[in-house]
Amino acid sequence: MDQRIKKLAKSLVNYSAKIQPGERVLISYEGEAAKPLILALIREVYKAGGVPYAEIRDSQVQRELLLHMDEPQAAFVNKIELARMKGMDAFIAVRGGDNSSELSDVPSDKMNLWNRATRPVLNYRVNRTKWVVLRYPVASMAQLAGMSKAAFEDYYFDVCCLDYAKMSKAMDSLVALMEKTDRVRIIGPGTDLSFSIKGIGAVKCDGECNIPDGEVYTAPVKNSVNGTLAVNTASEEQGFTYENIVFEFKNGKIVKAEANNTKRINELLDTDKGARYIGEFSLGVNPYIMQPMKDTLFDEKIAGSFHFTPGNAYEDADNGNRSAVHWDLVTIQRKECGGGEIWFDDKLVRKDGLFVPEGLRCLNPKNLR
Repeated sequence: MDQRIKKLAKSLVNYSAKIQPGERVLISYEGEAAKPLILALIREVYKAGGVPYAEIRDSQVQRELLLHMDEPQAAFVNKIELARMKGMDAFIAVRGGDNSSELSDVPSDKMNLWNRATRPVLNYRVNRTKWVVLRYPVASMAQLAGMSKAAFEDYYFDVCCLDYAKMSKAMDSLVALMEKTDRVRIIGPGTDLSFSIKGIGAVKCDGECNIPDGEVYTAPVKNSVNGTLAVNTASEEQGFTYENIVFEFKNGKIVKAEANNTKRINELLDTDKGARYIGEFSLGVNPYIMQPMKDTLFDEKIAGSFHFTPGNAYEDADNGNRSAVHWDLVTIQRKECGGGEIWFDDKLVRKDGLFVPEGLRCLNPKNLR
């Protein structure tokens, strides 16, 4: 077995999920290619004294189910999956499917039905279990990244196995600053946003929940967001790739939304009342992730980026917004991507993707590598 797979499995079980003796662990995976990592994870869980369980997912099968799904069927699936999740102490998900667009032609009403019905499972997993989610380096991901499969595998293991303990320590100063900040202003090409994060709190993501990792998040006070956001990266959601997204906010709500498919994006934002409000604001700092590849787990960690998230807020940085949607939309502010500025309480914190205050420069890419 590739020694890098063994190293990653050991890190996921012992550092990220911190599995203890007797804990039940659900290992969920998609894609035959991911099986070597799944086998390594099962072995590591047993070594840690845990009890592993496995779930195999398949997007083609899911698509066929969703095309004719009705509310009673979706509700029953939620009942089954929620009962299983409540029996788990930890959750490790590995996604290595061949086609990330497999659900692209499922009608919006069916996707919205599924998201609403199964949101309780996701909420329980996020808020009540130890969890970590990652992708597996398959050919389709290499293609999205514009790299050969061999080169992408090298890149993947560099990104996923970096020194997260070092990153975690460097994040402390940003967490402290965000926790005492009231007013935030973000300026960039097509973007001028103002909002408050007062009293929400801030959380560092340092390799415990997502791999790769590297962000510090909070949430805007729900009704405080005003202005315009122009998203400069493509985003795949529910199998469809959205581009040229522009939102206009008034008192927290997205009152106007445009994209390469304006009808579809508005249908998504009409999933429920909370989908037009923002549930997360986060700064990406992973020094090895510099370019988008239409995969949220990677793109939201891009060094010099921020993401703004229509939909559900996390309980540990909670502004009270609830929704079946949680859609991280990434804007890169490095100079080569158009630049931009982030201000906290009228003080410049980041310019063109680089932190300005001396106490935050440890988070700039050259200092984290």
